Amino acid sequence: MISSPSAASTAQAAGSDLFDQSALSDLAQRLVEAARRAGADAADAVAVRGVSQGVEVRDGRVEESERSEGDDVGLRVLVGRRQAVVSTNDVSGDGVARLAERAVAMARVAPEDKFVGLADASLLARDFPELDLLDPVVPSTAELERRAQEAEAAGLGVKGVTKSGGASASSGIGGMVLVTSTGFHGSYLRSSQSISMTAISGEGTGMERDYDYTAAPHGADLDAPERVGRSAGERAVARANPRKVETCQVPVVYDPRVSGSLVGHLVGAINGASIARKTSFLKDKLGAQLFAGDIRIIDDPLRKRGLRSQPFDAEGVSVRKTALIDQGVLTTWLLDCATARELGLATTGHAHRGVSSSPSPGPYNLHLEAGAVTPTELIADISQGFYVTDLIGSGVNGVTGDYSRGASGFWIENGKITYPVSEVTIAGHLLEMFKSLVAANDLEFRYGVNAPTLRIEGLTLGGR
Repeated sequence: MISSPSAASTAQAAGSDLFDQSALSDLAQRLVEAARRAGADAADAVAVRGVSQGVEVRDGRVEESERSEGDDVGLRVLVGRRQAVVSTNDVSGDGVARLAERAVAMARVAPEDKFVGLADASLLARDFPELDLLDPVVPSTAELERRAQEAEAAGLGVKGVTKSGGASASSGIGGMVLVTSTGFHGSYLRSSQSISMTAISGEGTGMERDYDYTAAPHGADLDAPERVGRSAGERAVARANPRKVETCQVPVVYDPRVSGSLVGHLVGAINGASIARKTSFLKDKLGAQLFAGDIRIIDDPLRKRGLRSQPFDAEGVSVRKTALIDQGVLTTWLLDCATARELGLATTGHAHRGVSSSPSPGPYNLHLEAGAVTPTELIADISQGFYVTDLIGSGVNGVTGDYSRGASGFWIENGKITYPVSEVTIAGHLLEMFKSLVAANDLEFRYGVNAPTLRIEGLTLGGR
């Protein structure tokens, strides 16, 4: 947990302007009104605030310190079934009118798309739950330096660590205002803070590196810098002198740091855009039993202090907690309004958007629910297996479901984690992997995608 008197001193220094979105709200409203005057049949405007500061240290010295701050706006206009999106970070003088006129002119010559359009007014969010996303305390640069230096010192203090790969600490504020010509007007702000450290063990060609980090909207929810650094150091030392293994077919156990990647592969395959294009290996699996009956995968945009929480989606539609997988069954696609229309369905409130793009579907806070056994019990009956702590590359084919990832971790022998292993490839097919997946009971909410330790049977391990 982070607690420092010096951090609080910057809340006033940052000024209330960072937390005041009234000017952005007014700008978005004026853009929508200008678009309608310019001939748009419908329009929406997004204004995004971004403020960030970060420091990087190495060997106790600050290597880099930077801060950025800016507001960007995007305007989407519709003329019939034609759509255009324009964006800028400078709307001064008569810039609002000119931006609107340019957007309408672009829309008039754009190709028709029968699926575009704003969200129906009946779907728009009316109530905005308090999600506690904004930390009122903005850490100073000196406070970020302290966090990074303490993390690095803790990592270097681990016996066997030979050098630092660097440590960093950052903070930021982001958020958006959304105004539509159908009457929606909403906004939110979310802060973010993080600490990370990379440690190196060994010398020369025998060097191994590993890392750890912590991230949260509120500084009070971060792990202590010392814990982050110590964990990075212990991980790097544990990887020393890795061995290679023969190609084999064994159970593979995913550490919680990487187990969320399997949830990510599922969610990428149920994205409405992929389903509409028929480029997903799950395109015919809605309502199918993909996992064992005790598996549930949840998407929760309303989790308090969640890394990806927000009170409405990028089209102003209400959001809700959803079981994407319930009792092992695939229950839904992730849809925005356009993909929903294309598929003849209703939006699920999963629209995301930047200032220079039209909405597209995506997830919020994802987690796979904890199982009933401990991680120790999960591996107890494995005579030979592989415990994965790091994955390399992105060798997953979303069209076919074929899975192939470079990996490193530890060999499991007679139910115990033994020596480190590197330079192997894990291969399988996601449908078969989902069927055999078993979850441990060690779920923690640390990332945007969270899962406990997971075991999967019969994967091919490509070694020497």
